[in-house]
Amino acid sequence: MTIEGSTGTGSGGTDRDWADRAIRTIMAENNRSADTHLYSVALPEHWGIQLYLKDESTHRSGSLKHRLARSLFLFGLVNGWIRADTTIVEASSGSTAVSEAYFAQLLGLPFIAVMARTTSPEKIALIEQFGGSCLLVENASDVYSVAEDVAATCNGHYMDQFTYAERATDWRGNNNIAESIFGQLDLEPHPVPEWIVVGAGTGGTSATIGRYLRYHSHPTRLLVVDPENSAFYPGWLGESTGKPTGLPSRIEGIGRARMEPSFIPTVIDRMVQVPDAASVAAMRHLRSYAGLHAGPSTGTNLWGVWQTISGMLSEGRRGSIVSLMCDGGERYAGNYWNQDWLASQGLDPAPHEAVISRFLDTGDWTG
Repeated sequence: MTIEGSTGTGSGGTDRDWADRAIRTIMAENNRSADTHLYSVALPEHWGIQLYLKDESTHRSGSLKHRLARSLFLFGLVNGWIRADTTIVEASSGSTAVSEAYFAQLLGLPFIAVMARTTSPEKIALIEQFGGSCLLVENASDVYSVAEDVAATCNGHYMDQFTYAERATDWRGNNNIAESIFGQLDLEPHPVPEWIVVGAGTGGTSATIGRYLRYHSHPTRLLVVDPENSAFYPGWLGESTGKPTGLPSRIEGIGRARMEPSFIPTVIDRMVQVPDAASVAAMRHLRSYAGLHAGPSTGTNLWGVWQTISGMLSEGRRGSIVSLMCDGGERYAGNYWNQDWLASQGLDPAPHEAVISRFLDTGDWTG
């Protein structure tokens, strides 16, 4: 679909008309989309705890990043940064680029994703399926500068999700993910959850949820889980604020080698660093336990969920806990679901998977 309009760079009516139509197109797409499912995952009844997973993989572009991409496009349009002749450029680890490619195609705009060469082939194929093109770089830390350079040389707009994620989303409400969660819990036994557990890629989701909880005076606490090699966890502890780790995250979609501008540590109640093998184990266990096929960042969430439920049990607390299914497992058939690839990375999920199974059988967490 192409939205016709002026390709000029002035402030005349035709540019504004195109932007108005583009915003209406994006809002219409939103209106056509039912909200994502909130699944109830069975736990031992005597625990008195309800676990819910919000399945963000059911978005048209297949992940949690669909919400972010929509917000970033609207933010760019209302600021006058995106016009009828703009090439959209993004630095991404994969899922955001897939979602932005979808919205760029919706508006008839070219899209270029700058990503590390280690990005899964499945995600690259999805970007290309939505009409985007991929520029792969050897060093993941170079994606920012390369994306800026590409945008500067092709009449482009660098979306810069890592800076604008927390600014583009309205944390007060307006159908953000936190408002959606509370609306869907309204008729449940414990409509105000004890905890919400999420990971951090840009930091935008945790910033939105954390601000929403405080704005509406909910007692719900926010736990953010972080994979190995990420700068977010030590930054939250105050140990190396702003200091890059120099290492890429092995859990695609979350964890960063530097503290991103959209990451707001002060809205987070607790952080947990999760071993990468544990993330994979929890992802795999979810499929056998609940029949839900998810990616590795969902596994990172779940490892934090099981730890948190263990703490609730030891304190004798009942209630509900909510986390996210960030994307579908089919995107990772060639790596995280592939035993040979896991062995090449030195990742053995089996011991961690045994910890989860034992916990659900006995209530004993010794992970």
